[in-house]
Amino acid sequence: MSINQSALFLRYLKQLSKLIDKIEMHENGNAEILNTRLSDCMFPLLTHARIAANFSLRACCATAEVERVTFDNNEISFSGLRKQLSETIAYIQTLTSAKTDQSDNKVHDKAGIIDIYLPKLEYVDSFALPNFFFHLSMVYATARNQGVPVSKGDYDGYHSYPDGFSFDK
Repeated sequence: MSINQSALFLRYLKQLSKLIDKIEMHENGNAEILNTRLSDCMFPLLTHARIAANFSLRACCATAEVERVTFDNNEISFSGLRKQLSETIAYIQTLTSAKTDQSDNKVHDKAGIIDIYLPKLEYVDSFALPNFFFHLSMVYATARNQGVPVSKGDYDGYHSYPDGFSFDK
């Protein structure tokens, strides 16, 4: 994995952490929002956040050619999620300082119920990154759907709008 790819994961994991903090603050610490879903057939917010963290690890571990790890825990709480995110970030930071192999070794994974075998860079660019951003987006969308006042800036860390801003005004 190039430094740019691992840096991208780190940047957006940190954005996800900030987003979780904002959700917790808005909910006054009530963790019930972690169980909410955009649709009955979709994962809850907590699961989307955990999957995003795990996709970053799937990509970074595969590219560094180290055994895949996860920092999942059974806590259905903001602190449990925050712990997973901070452990994920810390672990990826240890990998970025290591020289990662850019070979075309194939990565085996599951895409739903099917097995996939992709060259490492294709795996990261065409599978892991899109899945990471999908699940990150679902956290944002679920929070927004539940009335948490998040903006595009909370998602990407770049956009900024004044309080009360609306494109409809």
